[in-house]
Amino acid sequence: MRITKYSRIAFAWAALALSGGFPHARADEGGPAQQAPASANAALLARVEKGRYLATVADCTACHTAKGGKPFAGGAGIASPIGTIYSTNITPDKRTGIGNYTLRDFDRAVRQGIAKDGSTLYPAMPYVSYAKAAPEDIEALYAYFTQAVAPVEQANRAEDIPWPLSMRWPLRFWRMMFAPAPVAASAPASTDPVVRGSYLVEGLAHCGSCHTPRGFGLQEQALSDRKKVYLSGGVVDGYLAKNLRGDARNGLGTWSEDDIVAFLKQGRSNDAAAFGEMADVVQHSTQYMSDTDLGAIAAYLKTLSPVDPKDDVLAPDQTAAAALRAGTDRRNGALTFVDNCAACHRTTGAGYDATFPKLARSSVVNSDNPASLIRIVLKGGQMPWTNAAPAHYAMPGFAQRLTDRDIADVLSFVRSSWGNHAPAVTAADVAKARQAAHAGPPPARAENP
Repeated sequence: MRITKYSRIAFAWAALALSGGFPHARADEGGPAQQAPASANAALLARVEKGRYLATVADCTACHTAKGGKPFAGGAGIASPIGTIYSTNITPDKRTGIGNYTLRDFDRAVRQGIAKDGSTLYPAMPYVSYAKAAPEDIEALYAYFTQAVAPVEQANRAEDIPWPLSMRWPLRFWRMMFAPAPVAASAPASTDPVVRGSYLVEGLAHCGSCHTPRGFGLQEQALSDRKKVYLSGGVVDGYLAKNLRGDARNGLGTWSEDDIVAFLKQGRSNDAAAFGEMADVVQHSTQYMSDTDLGAIAAYLKTLSPVDPKDDVLAPDQTAAAALRAGTDRRNGALTFVDNCAACHRTTGAGYDATFPKLARSSVVNSDNPASLIRIVLKGGQMPWTNAAPAHYAMPGFAQRLTDRDIADVLSFVRSSWGNHAPAVTAADVAKARQAAHAGPPPARAENP
């Protein structure tokens, strides 16, 4: 759910009315005493609108709005390796939300991970990234959430984490070890899109939360491009958040800036489609970002060097396509592909532009970790609905149709055809993913040889 343009305006104007902020001067009362309130009201409205936009950049809706729930009232389950964490109510309700938070309280929570009562927030709240947000952006967010969001009385739900991992006090030491100090002041204004893109990606957009691998303490292994591990890919809820660096085989090396912008704005491009958590990011956040900011993100991502400097662009290979058309490849993987996949993704693996993703030389297909591919085949997936690309396409799940061996074979076939070059998938890999995804048992029939 999201607040519409008209309800945002209504909330903002209602806040002004309740605070006595509407100017009532007649046309002949244009002196300084009347102009000052009008100027203050305009400044508040501008700050609220800026905060609304920044809340969209930060994708606050995705975590703080439960499915079917009221905006920002919390209660959405966030899976973690230690259990399920439930998001908190960040509406301005005084009893159950942040209605009693001062700007300082709000700033400490968002950028330092410290709640009003002094306890440390679980780092599912990406305060390690938000620490880079400028103070005036935090002020704008505070104005939006306290002035333009409807208060909802809804108590926070306790986390579903077993003891002793549920104890909060060790989180203080985690924060001391891994969380950076918040920036004290804004950086000088710059017209360089790369600078703006870096600020968004590393800060409020918190891309590293998913796309950077985690360390021994579940911390992000890097928070900026000072280390090549930053944005090199991470596993989130059974999906691989892909490598966003310049690698040609499994990163963004073959993507243009226009490709990146199209993907973030539409949820799809001629090469790929958003799925899993990324579909939600596009649905609730990036599709509403300005073209200037999307271009800045793309410009910044294209500056990231590849993890493997020897990584080469994959060469096309039509051998598999020819064998499929001739019916000469009788392996289980090839036959499974023809029966279940070829109608949408084609025997050439080329798919259909902006409709069904291509498989040939795809950076997702060629990632070393096949987690996303296995999960998509088991559970299916849906493209996000976006204003720029309203057609809504989906792929069905095959958990009840294909055995673990079938899925392993077809994915191994895909990852070695049309120029693709990625490790094979085993039936054990699929069985493990099936259990983690609660996808149900495989079909009750003998495995194909």
